[in-house]
Amino acid sequence: MTSRILKITDPTKMLDIDLSRPLEIEVGCGKGKFLAARAAAHPECDFLGIERMLERVRLFDGKCVRGGIENVKILRLEALYTFHYLLPAHHARRVYVFFPDPWPKKKHHSHRLFGPLFLNALWKRLETGGRIEFATDHREYFETVKECFAADARFRETEPMPRPQEVWTEFETMFRSQGLAVYSAAWEALEADDAPLAPLTVPPEAEPREGIARRISKKDREEQS
Repeated sequence: MTSRILKITDPTKMLDIDLSRPLEIEVGCGKGKFLAARAAAHPECDFLGIERMLERVRLFDGKCVRGGIENVKILRLEALYTFHYLLPAHHARRVYVFFPDPWPKKKHHSHRLFGPLFLNALWKRLETGGRIEFATDHREYFETVKECFAADARFRETEPMPRPQEVWTEFETMFRSQGLAVYSAAWEALEADDAPLAPLTVPPEAEPREGIARRISKKDREEQS
């Protein structure tokens, strides 16, 4: 049985993507409940799951192997770096970001995924008319993300996709079982000037490497809980 986990030996080399097939990507795919179901239902499309936590990557991989799902690959790497450097331009037809870490404390807001750097890279990877689907249980983060997209003329808000209960992520299942509200939105990529992405600048300790997630202190972990 062949693992679906991508092995990155050169982080400066673009991923080997079959450009003859559509591509959908989930950021923070967790144990793969949503993406595995979508891949099984759409064999004509390729799927890429991006996840930093090793245990979740292995569980997702096992699910795909046991289920014979061939059109999925799993990447254990930072999402921003992946979108900025490793994906082909304007090829992805959908990107899913469901229940990302909202980093609720104000001093941690710089760690949030959505911001100008990610939107630049996201637009660069989506095909014209391609969609970004977003969901969160955190109202303030939801409003912040909506403001971020509203200020970017390269995106237009559209109706989010229906997500029946059988494909809810583990987090969505947990939040809804607790009676928490779930906020969903979607945007499509529009035609715009296709300027090259500026190189990312990060401190040495945050440089992305396969399997290395950013470390935080015990104090920060306690503040997030």
